[in-house]
Amino acid sequence: MTEQKSPLQSNGAAQVDASADAKAGAVPQKSRTLWGDAWKRLRRNKLAMIGLIWIIIMVVIALSADLWVPHVLGNPTQADSSTMLANSRLAPSLEHPFGTDTLGRDVLSRVIYGARVSLAVGVLATAISTAIGLVLGALAAFYGGIWDTIIMRCADIFMAFPYTLFVIAMIAVLGNGIQNVFIAIGILGWPSIARVFRSAILTVKENDYVDAARAMGASDARIIARHIFPNSVASIVVYATMNVGGAILTESALSFLGMGVVPPDPSWGNLIEDGQKYLATQPWLMLMPGLAILTTVLAFTLLGDGLRDALDVKMKDA
Repeated sequence: MTEQKSPLQSNGAAQVDASADAKAGAVPQKSRTLWGDAWKRLRRNKLAMIGLIWIIIMVVIALSADLWVPHVLGNPTQADSSTMLANSRLAPSLEHPFGTDTLGRDVLSRVIYGARVSLAVGVLATAISTAIGLVLGALAAFYGGIWDTIIMRCADIFMAFPYTLFVIAMIAVLGNGIQNVFIAIGILGWPSIARVFRSAILTVKENDYVDAARAMGASDARIIARHIFPNSVASIVVYATMNVGGAILTESALSFLGMGVVPPDPSWGNLIEDGQKYLATQPWLMLMPGLAILTTVLAFTLLGDGLRDALDVKMKDA
């Protein structure tokens, strides 16, 4: 006959097994999330991390500029009439690392304050276009039918016009100024985001968990907010990150054409416009703000490219 163990003996054996597992160093598995795994993969991408670090540096320098730039490098908007001629278009030096402009103002200080304009326009314009694109893309994909037809045909009309010319026409109507620049860029940038979000939603809404939520009586708003949006937003994060760089380029082009930031306020675009007259003799006047645009836009592009790989759920950790 087989010997039967009492409950006390069974509990004791279980406790012995648990203590043995603890001594063996058994560690319970931590729960994993999409964003946690994405951050882990992003940190392994050296180019993406370089882009992120450069963006953080630019943001910190731009936000803290009032604390040290006027005292160390000089006022970026006002020129000292007593030293204007003596300091006009000086070559880069220890005192003026990026040289000085025609009015004797330090170019580095103007580039730093110009970063405020470019970063603000890039972020705010992208936020506006992303908000509009998310709403219209969700309506088009989730409800389909007449909503999809109307919204997508409106997007086709917007995208049929040359983007830069459309922005210039809108600025001509609204007037110059930083607030009108990001409003114009933001309003005209929604069609591409709406198309990307619509495509992502059309893929996600066919999953079984969406049908299960609908069968359980969940409302459309709850299905969109709790199931469809969180599983579709990854592509928008990538696209919006890259769009920031495009908005910076557009603002620089508008300021170069005299339709963006009004002088004497500095902008990378109007700094290039001022320096292009002296390209043959004082190239640093145009080179320095040009490098600022190049490195910042490249940083957002590298970060967006890294986010695309990091948020790809098909990628598995080695």
